[in-house]
Amino acid sequence: MAGFFYYDLTFLILFTLGVIIFLYKRRSNLKREGIMYLYRTQVGIKFINYVGGKYKKTLKVLGYFIIAAGYILMVLMLYLLGQIAYIYLKSPDIVRAIKVPPLIPLIPYLPSIFKIDFLPPFYFTYWIIAIAVIAVFHEFSHGIYAKLYNIKIKTTGFGFLGPFLAAFVEPDEKQMLKKSKLKQITILSAGTFTNLVLAILFFLLLSLFFVLTYAPAGAMFNTYSPGIVSVSNISMLDGKRVVNPSNEALLAIINENNLTDDLILGIDENQINLTKITANNKSYFITVDNLKEQLAVGGAQVALYEDLPAINAGLKGIIIEIDGNKIKTHDDLAIILDNYKVGDKVNIKTKDNNTILNYNLTLGEDSQNKSRAVIGIGVLNQNTRLIGRVYQFFNFFEKPGTYYEPRFNTDLVIFIYYLIWWLALVNISVALMNMLPVALFDGGRMFMLTIAGITGSEKAGQWAFKVMTYVILGIFLLLMVGWFLAIF
Repeated sequence: MAGFFYYDLTFLILFTLGVIIFLYKRRSNLKREGIMYLYRTQVGIKFINYVGGKYKKTLKVLGYFIIAAGYILMVLMLYLLGQIAYIYLKSPDIVRAIKVPPLIPLIPYLPSIFKIDFLPPFYFTYWIIAIAVIAVFHEFSHGIYAKLYNIKIKTTGFGFLGPFLAAFVEPDEKQMLKKSKLKQITILSAGTFTNLVLAILFFLLLSLFFVLTYAPAGAMFNTYSPGIVSVSNISMLDGKRVVNPSNEALLAIINENNLTDDLILGIDENQINLTKITANNKSYFITVDNLKEQLAVGGAQVALYEDLPAINAGLKGIIIEIDGNKIKTHDDLAIILDNYKVGDKVNIKTKDNNTILNYNLTLGEDSQNKSRAVIGIGVLNQNTRLIGRVYQFFNFFEKPGTYYEPRFNTDLVIFIYYLIWWLALVNISVALMNMLPVALFDGGRMFMLTIAGITGSEKAGQWAFKVMTYVILGIFLLLMVGWFLAIF
């Protein structure tokens, strides 16, 4: 897929030139409104009028589900915003892992720019397809429900804010304001509901495509076997004797001696740099930075890597074979290891960036079950964190700890898979974000109409809308402050 970047960049340049030429030749239809340029057409209006007039009964019944979905998404988005704000202010380590500023729009190459390894590449091709699908279906849904309630659709078209594109359907605002609040809310929620439906459909398509085109091809691990050690039991740190061990004493030893990860485990390309710790007459390993983070929290215990074969050999990559036995899933790994005893010698093959690595290990002893032979690896459960929960949600069809490869035509399968993945992700993101009760989004006007309907006062609705807008903008400001403090 790395080679596709150059094709994608070429497509970006050609597309941009094509848009510039197109708009220049038709500049009479291009009008500036505020900070955007709008290109108005009549394309799609016949289709909108046909659907809105042909399926009135079905659309009216569906309208109740649309309204319910709109309010559910609004509440869910406010909850998520609160959770995100809490994380950004209380968990700087997660913020540093996410890296991306909270207010940056989704732009092509975003994961590459910020080196986000938990997201797939986001090419311009993905971006323009996602924008087209999301915007057209979203806006046409607004238009169809406007037509259902006999509101004239004046124009359709595209909006341009620099390199960012948007589609629009322009109803007659005077006619819309005369409609009941419930009808206006239905029209406002229709676009978001369509994005929600599209997200579900793309999720289903993603799972079907994955089952048909991917096969399990190895066992993954993302950590070496951890051991929980009491700080008070640590007696040696990087060869330095620890007297009266405590969090403060250990941090002082690290800072006063400028300790670094100078212990090298593994050989050749498998080398890893760590620091050795002695506790309870046993050896453990960890990086200095990781240890400092744990000690700074102030807990009575720290998580260290146990002295087992995998970490001593610098084991890395996807485990694909043990003594000639093929490993396809994490379950295969567990079943095969059950046939060995502590002290047995094994040959393990792993795959790391398409390179096959060989390791000859002597199996170690499980600290919890002395008779059980272990390599010394594990799969760290990150589902309690926001990133982990999001990843699990978007990859629910994968077996935990299992690595998958395309069954055929690797580059094509990966390209299509990530395209569907992004279509699902961006649709659900737009559905949520658009229901945020703040200016510029449909959720803002929907919130205002709701408060006005409940109180019977238009002024109360406008006041509540302004207050909510300022509150949410304040939360966004806090998010940026939390991000800045964590990164810098």
